[in-house]
Amino acid sequence: MSKTINVTVWNEFRHEKSNDAVKALYPDGMHAVIAAGLEKSGNINCRLAALDDPEHGLTQEVIDSTDVMIWWGHCAHAEVDDEIVKRVQKRVLEGMGLIVLHSGHFAKIFKALLGTNCSLKWREVAEKERLWNLEPSHPITQGIGDYIELPNTEMYGERFDIPTPDKVIFISWFEGGEVFRSGCTFTRGHGKIFYFRPGHETYPIFHNPEIIKVITNAANWAAPTIIKEDICPNTQPLETLSEKNVDFGKAGVVQASEL
Repeated sequence: MSKTINVTVWNEFRHEKSNDAVKALYPDGMHAVIAAGLEKSGNINCRLAALDDPEHGLTQEVIDSTDVMIWWGHCAHAEVDDEIVKRVQKRVLEGMGLIVLHSGHFAKIFKALLGTNCSLKWREVAEKERLWNLEPSHPITQGIGDYIELPNTEMYGERFDIPTPDKVIFISWFEGGEVFRSGCTFTRGHGKIFYFRPGHETYPIFHNPEIIKVITNAANWAAPTIIKEDICPNTQPLETLSEKNVDFGKAGVVQASEL
């Protein structure tokens, strides 16, 4: 039996309250639809968290009990508290998995972990997207064919300002002609990160079983094999050291006056 994975699905949960079209698609929030899809796998337990929850729903207790976090943000990136971002970043470096969806490319946590602007080109005219599967042997693409076709999406185009990924899993072609690295993996510290482009709020993308299949696969792939506290310890030698004729001092360097 597959190991049980505890997933926290984080969502701004703002568009669903303010936009009737989004509310019609996701009355309980995009995070609720994503979680329901993931739990069909049988080995994933989901917890929901949102921006307006106390501590954004990301208390230390929640983070410590999370194997993989899924992040969707868009209009309120700036409202995410910097201390919460540091809390999540630390846990990723210690081994927690992170899946960043769609407009989460501009989230503070994604920028903090990647160290770049994460900017891109965009256009919203409901055009067709075809996500080509570049790595059919990768765990994230299992059960997915040569491509996933979405009839109506928001376009994201290159240049996508990210560091060179460990792997580019999907590349998208859009009806208007642009291409985009739509599925990218990264490793930071002990944690695995997957960026997956689809998921604009005004389209029923998270109701698409193939999209949920990719996210489910990614959660299994990103689940930690180790959680190791991120510390920088002073350590004693394993072997007996030879005697030194020079006092290197506290800074560990020879002073010019001693030469």
